[in-house]
Amino acid sequence: MDFNSQMLLLSTLFLCFLSLQVQANIPTLQTYIIQLHPQGLTSSPFYSKRQWHLSFLEQTLSAEEDSSSRLLYSYSNAMEGFAAQLSETEIEYLKKLPDVVAVRADRKYEIQTTYSPKFLGLSLGTQGVWFNSSMGEGAIVGVLDTGVWPESPSFSDSRMPSIPQKWRGACQEGQDFNSSNCNKKLIGAKFFIKGHHVASSPPSDVDQEYVSPRDSHGHGTHTSSTAAGASVAEASVFGNGAGVAQGMAPRAHIAVYKVCWFSGCYSSDIVAAMDAAIRDGVDILSLSLGGFPLPFFDDSIAIGSFRAMQHGISVNCAAGNNGPIQSSVANVAPWITTIGASTLDRRFPAIVRLSNGEFIYGESMYPGNKFKHATKELEVVYLTGGQMGGELCLKGSLPREQVEGKIVLCDRGVNGRSEKGQIVKESGGAAMILANTAINLEEDLVDVHVLPATLIGFAEANQLKAYMNTTSNPKARIQFGGTVIGRSRAPSVAQFSSRGPSLTNPSTLKPDVIAPGVNIIAAWPQNLGPTGLPEDSRRSNFTVMSGTSMACPHVSGIAALIHSAHPKWTPAAIKSAIMTTAEVTDHYGKPILDGSKPAGVFAMGAGHINPTKAIDPGLVYDIKPYEYVIHLCALGYTHSEIFIITHMNVSCHKVLQMNKGFSLNYPSMSVVFKHKTTSKAVSRRLTNVGSPNSIYSVEVTAPKGVQVRVKPRRLVFKYVNQSLNYKVWFMSEKGKEGKTVSSSEGHLTWVHSENGKYKVRSPIVVTWKN
Repeated sequence: MDFNSQMLLLSTLFLCFLSLQVQANIPTLQTYIIQLHPQGLTSSPFYSKRQWHLSFLEQTLSAEEDSSSRLLYSYSNAMEGFAAQLSETEIEYLKKLPDVVAVRADRKYEIQTTYSPKFLGLSLGTQGVWFNSSMGEGAIVGVLDTGVWPESPSFSDSRMPSIPQKWRGACQEGQDFNSSNCNKKLIGAKFFIKGHHVASSPPSDVDQEYVSPRDSHGHGTHTSSTAAGASVAEASVFGNGAGVAQGMAPRAHIAVYKVCWFSGCYSSDIVAAMDAAIRDGVDILSLSLGGFPLPFFDDSIAIGSFRAMQHGISVNCAAGNNGPIQSSVANVAPWITTIGASTLDRRFPAIVRLSNGEFIYGESMYPGNKFKHATKELEVVYLTGGQMGGELCLKGSLPREQVEGKIVLCDRGVNGRSEKGQIVKESGGAAMILANTAINLEEDLVDVHVLPATLIGFAEANQLKAYMNTTSNPKARIQFGGTVIGRSRAPSVAQFSSRGPSLTNPSTLKPDVIAPGVNIIAAWPQNLGPTGLPEDSRRSNFTVMSGTSMACPHVSGIAALIHSAHPKWTPAAIKSAIMTTAEVTDHYGKPILDGSKPAGVFAMGAGHINPTKAIDPGLVYDIKPYEYVIHLCALGYTHSEIFIITHMNVSCHKVLQMNKGFSLNYPSMSVVFKHKTTSKAVSRRLTNVGSPNSIYSVEVTAPKGVQVRVKPRRLVFKYVNQSLNYKVWFMSEKGKEGKTVSSSEGHLTWVHSENGKYKVRSPIVVTWKN
C-alpha cells in the first residue's frame, strides 16, 4: 500500500471514529406525557394551547432545535398537556418549569357474536330487550383498538338512523382508507401512531400495517362489531356457530380510534384518542386493552377516563387476561366499569378417540367435514427430551421424520395456539392435539386451526399422556361434532379472566361484572385468515376469539342500550344498573362456577350481566364526580396526586373533616378490617328510577364472621328520582382481627314490595388484614 493510500485509510478511520464519538454523545430520546396545570394558559401570553405547549419545549431545548419536531400530541380534553420526545436531562429541566404538574414516561399496553344476544336475552322475541327498546339508537360507541375493516357486513348502515347532530368527529383518510368508508353505522374513524412510531423506531412493523384507521390485526373489527355491529344473516365461521350476527346495540353508531399496532398500544396515543373521542361527542368508550395495576396518578387510562366521566361518557375496560392469579385485575379506577370474562353454553366438540376404545373430550372450530383422516386412526407423537421446545411445538422443534403423517401432541404455552398448528402443518404433521397445562386447567378455547386439531383440558391431557406412556404404538382419531348449544353449565368464569382484590384500591370491589368472553364469534377483516396467521389463505367474514377483550364490548353495547333508553343517566347510574341486576346463578339456577367451585366476588364481581333487568333496575347508586375526589382523599392520595388525576385543587384535611364517615356510593361493598379494627360503617344512597310510591325492604346475607346491621330496613320512595340514604354497620367476630389475610362474602338486596318486581343486589366482601 502506497503512502497516499495509507493516509486515505487513516483519514477514513479517523472520520469513522469521530462519527462514533458524536453518535455516542447523542442523547437517547424517549416519549413522555407532560401534564400541565389547566389554568396555566390563562396567565400566559399565548393565544393557543399548542403554542403554549411548544413554549415548554422552547425553554427546554437549545436555540437551534426545532421544538415542533419534538412535539407529538397536544391534549386538552382527556387531560391538559402534551406528549413529546425528550432526553433524561431535558425532562429533568422541564419538570422544574412553572405549571408542570406531572411527567410520565410513555407506557405500552396490550390488547386483551352470533349467539351472545340470545344467550343474554336480547333477542328473545317479544320477551327480549330489543323488542321494547330502541336497540341503542342515537348512542355513539367509541372503540379504542386496532382499527376497523369498514367493508365488513357488520358495519352496513342499512336502515340505520341519521348521524346524531351532536357528532363532531370525522373519517380520517390514510392508507387504503378515505371518507367514503364511513357511513351512518361507522360514523368516524381516526388513527394515532406517533407514540408507537417513536417507541418502535425503526418502525419496521408499520410497513406490514395500514397507516390509517384500517384494521391490520382484526381485534378492533371484532370488538367494534360485538359492541354495536349490524345484523348479518347466515353468519358463521365455515359453518360453525351459524346464526344471525348482531352487536349488543345494533342501532347504535360506532366511532373507531386506532391506537393499537402490532407492537402494542402506547399511552401517548391512547390519551390522544381519548382526547379526540371526548371532543367528538361519543357516549360510551370501550377499551379492550390494559396492563398491570397502577396507582391512578400514574395510569393514563384512569386519568383520561376521569375526564371522560366528567363529560358524561361511560368508560368500559377489560379486566385483563392474567387470571387466575390473585390481584391481577387492571383498570380498577372506580369511575371505570371493569369487566371480566365468562363462558357461553355453546360448544364445538372435537373428540379424541383412542385405539383402546377410550375417548377424550376436546373442542375445535376446524371444519371437520374436510378432515380426510376423520375415521382413520393415526399414530400420536409427543416430542419430549429431544429437540428444545418439541413438547411446545415451537418453530424448528419438530423433525419431519418424527411427525410426518402423524397426530402431534402440543402443550400450550410460549407461542400461540394457532401458530402451533401452523408449525405442525409445516413439519408434515397430519393433525394436532393441543393440551392445556396446570395454568389453563379445563379452559376450553376454540380456534379455526389450519389443520385438523382439537384442544383438550389439563385432566384430559394427563389421561392422554398416561395412555401414550403405557402403549407401544399409541393411535387415535379426531371426530368433529359441529356446534352444540345448551348442554353445558353456563355462564362460568373464564380461567384467564383477571381476579381481584384490587392492589391499588381494595375498598372498591373489582372486577365489577363478568360478560361473555370465551369463543365469541364476530366480524373479521376479509384480507386475513380466521387465525390471523400470514400463512392462512382461507377467508371468512367472521372468526372466533376469546379474552376479556371480547367481554368488554358486550358491556359497552349494553351501556349504549341503557344510555339510549335513559339519555340523562350518568355513567355511575348506568354502571349501577348493570351491577345491581347481575346474576350469580347460571342458566340451571345453580351458582356460577369458577372451575369446579362456586365463583367468588374477586372472580365475578357483582355477577354476570343481565341486560333485560339492567335496562329497568328500579333503583340506582349514583355518584357525583366530586365524590370520587373525597374517595381519593380517604384512600390516602396526596394533594398533588389528586390534582394529577382530577385537575381539582382540594385540601384532603378539610374535605375529610367536612365529610366524616364518607363512603363512596358504589354498587358493591368492600370492607377492610386492618390491625385490630372490629367494626366499620358504610353509607349508601339509592335513587328511584322505577315507579313512584315504591317501598323496598332489605334482605341481608351476612359474610361469615361478621354481624351486619342496616338502618333503615325499609325505603319508602314517593316519586321518581327521589334519593334516600341508608347505613350499614359491620361488626367483626372476636379473634378474626388476628388473622394475616382472609376474606368472607355476602350480599345485601333491596326488594320491591310489589311481588319483588325489582331486586337491587350489592355483593359484600369483608377482608381482614393484620
